Amino acid sequence: MDMAISDEFIWPKGYYTDGVQAGLRDHNDMGWLVSKVPAAAAGTYTTSQFIAAPTKLCKQLIAKNHHLQAIVMNSVIANSCTGAKGWENALAEQQQVADKLEIDPELVGVASTGLIGAQLPMTKIHAGIDQLQLKQNIGVTTAVMTTDTHAKIASAQLMIDGKSVTITGFAKGSGMIHPKMATMLGFVFTDANISGLQLQGLLSQTVDETFNQITVDGDTSTNDMVTVMANGLADNHLLTSDHPDYPTFAQALSGVLAKLAQGIASDGEGATKLVEVNIHHAASHLEGQHAAKAIVGSNLVKAAIFGEDPNWGRIISALGQTNVKIDVDHVAIILNGFKLVEDSLELPFDEAAVKKAMSDHKITIDVDLNAGDATGQAWGCDLTYNYVKINASYRS
Repeated sequence: MDMAISDEFIWPKGYYTDGVQAGLRDHNDMGWLVSKVPAAAAGTYTTSQFIAAPTKLCKQLIAKNHHLQAIVMNSVIANSCTGAKGWENALAEQQQVADKLEIDPELVGVASTGLIGAQLPMTKIHAGIDQLQLKQNIGVTTAVMTTDTHAKIASAQLMIDGKSVTITGFAKGSGMIHPKMATMLGFVFTDANISGLQLQGLLSQTVDETFNQITVDGDTSTNDMVTVMANGLADNHLLTSDHPDYPTFAQALSGVLAKLAQGIASDGEGATKLVEVNIHHAASHLEGQHAAKAIVGSNLVKAAIFGEDPNWGRIISALGQTNVKIDVDHVAIILNGFKLVEDSLELPFDEAAVKKAMSDHKITIDVDLNAGDATGQAWGCDLTYNYVKINASYRS
C-alpha cells in the first residue's frame, strides 16, 4: 500500500534545528541539525574526484563511527578545491560545534554548498555558529538553499512495535543535479531505533532508486551528500531486516527520499515542469533505470518539453543512444496519457490536444521497450532560457 508522505516539517523526537544569517548573504545562510543523543548515521556522497572538504569529513566520520549527533551547514561557499586551509576550516567548524554542545567532535558533521574555490570567511562562520540555538526552527531549510526557489521538505509517520515513529527530511538542489550521488544536499532524521550499518545498507539502496534517478543538467557537484540520522528515541525494538515492521520503515524512508528527489527535479534552475519517465518491459531493472535517465537527461527532450512540442522522435533518439536491450520494431510511447507511438510507428493523434496536455506542470512519459518484464523510473525538468541566464551570472 502507498505510504502517505507529507510536505510538512515534523520534528522526530529529540531533534533540534535552527537557521541563522551569518553574513554570507542577506538572509539565512547557516544552520544545524542536532540530536539530544548520539544517533546512528549513514551517508551517500558525490562520486566526483574533487570531493569537498566537508563532504570528505562526513564520509570519514560516518565510515568510522556510524554515528553523528550534529551537522552544521552553510550555503554560499562550498569549501571545495580549497586545499589544506579548507580542511582546517571544516575541522574548526566541527570543533566549535562540539565545544558548544559539549560533545565529541567525531559526532559532528559539516556540510557546505555554493561557490567552488573560495575559502570560507571564518570570522562570519564562527559568529554564525555562536548564533545557532537548540530550537525547532524551520529556517534550517532555507539556510542551505542556493539557486533553489523553495525548500524541499518531506515527512512520514508510522507505527513500529506500537510506537509512533517519524522520518523527516529536507534537501537543497536546483542546478548541477546529476547524482551519482548533484549540487544536492539531503538531511534525513528519524527517531527510529536502527543500527548505523543497517541504515547504511538501506540508504544506499534507496538513494539508487531516488536521488540517483534525477537529473537537471547532467553535472555532478563536488559536495553532494545525503545523510540519515536515527536516534532511537521512539523506543521501538531494534529494526533489522527480520523485524516485521522493517518493510514499512523502508517504504517510508523511500517515500521521503523520493518526494525530496522529485522536489529537486521540479525546482531545477529555470525549470517550469517536472518530467517523469517510466520505462516498461525492460530487460532488467538496471537497464530500465538507465533508459529512463537517458531520456529525462536529453537536452533535446527537455527543450521539447519546455516548448510543449510532442516531438517523440527526440525520445527515440535519446533511447537509441543507450546500450539497453530494445525491441526496435515494437516500441510504444505515451505522453501525458496520449499514445503517440505503437510498434515504433507514429499513431494518428490530436496535436492540439497533446500540446494542451503538455502545458501541465507535470509531464509523464511512458515508454515500452518490449524487451522483458522489468521497469525503470527517473525524474528531471525542462530546459528553459532562464537556465542559461541563471548560470551565466552565478558568481555575480
